[in-house]
Amino acid sequence: MPEQGNRTVLTFDFGTKSIGVAIGQEVTGTASPLSALKARDGIPDWILIQKLIDEWQPQLLVVGLPLNMDGTEQDMTQRAKKFANRLHGRFRVNVETCDERLSTADAKSMLFELGGYKKLTKDKIDSVSACVIFASWNESQYD
Repeated sequence: MPEQGNRTVLTFDFGTKSIGVAIGQEVTGTASPLSALKARDGIPDWILIQKLIDEWQPQLLVVGLPLNMDGTEQDMTQRAKKFANRLHGRFRVNVETCDERLSTADAKSMLFELGGYKKLTKDKIDSVSACVIFASWNESQYD
């Protein structure tokens, strides 16, 4: 298994209808958006996640943790934690969570800069949010 700093990281932006996904590399500190996963009340197609894990062989999974602006938890915080626990239980890959405050706003801003309103589709926003979460998580490894 690669040591810290050289891992492949699959990152998720949890949502009840859509779960953004990105694949990141610690060594470069960069992530690329993958197709967002449809979810039904926060439950994804676990077979699709298995396919992602088989394809990318990540050493770590990171799940964005939605918190209120003051840092307190909300209903979605507990649901994201539950999703993270299920990922670990099903796939036996280490899972960490990362504060995702403002990741969606950052993703919208980035996409708008790249192509205006036509780039602001839900699928793209969620997966670019997962890239933002990866960048935040990766930066926190060096604090």
